[in-house]
Amino acid sequence: MVAVATAFSEAGYCVLRWDLPFRQARPRGAPGGSGERDREGIRQAVQLLRQQAPGVPVHLAGQSYGGRQSSMVAAEDSSLADGLLLLSYPLHPPGKPAQLRVSHFPALRIPALFVHGTRDPFGSVDELREAIKLIPATAHLQVVGGAGHGVPPGTAASMPAWLSA
Repeated sequence: MVAVATAFSEAGYCVLRWDLPFRQARPRGAPGGSGERDREGIRQAVQLLRQQAPGVPVHLAGQSYGGRQSSMVAAEDSSLADGLLLLSYPLHPPGKPAQLRVSHFPALRIPALFVHGTRDPFGSVDELREAIKLIPATAHLQVVGGAGHGVPPGTAASMPAWLSA
């Protein structure tokens, strides 16, 4: 995420990079049951950013769980952000394609860009393409060849152009 934040900052975007509450409480490990607390943390971060940079467009971004929580916040309140940048969206747990994490997709009303690797065990490119059809807003998928669950830092420099396309 450091490389992504740097790329967007260098492209002229105002960037706020921070850790979700679960990560602030615990530097390692899985999020556990902290979803609502993490979504509240996202809301608070957006409020802070809007105070610090009034009038600047806000795009919620996150890798894996952070992207999922950001998309859930946007589905709950479409006025919170102007768009989404979702890196390695965890479509389902590895090896469990029936446990899709898309129930909130039909409520998304802001543009979304998904950046996803061809070797991501949390969902194939084809599975994600199909899931994105549930989103009524504009949604694009940028495929990163050979990437697993995590976008290689070398692709970060291209992301600002992908977001504005």
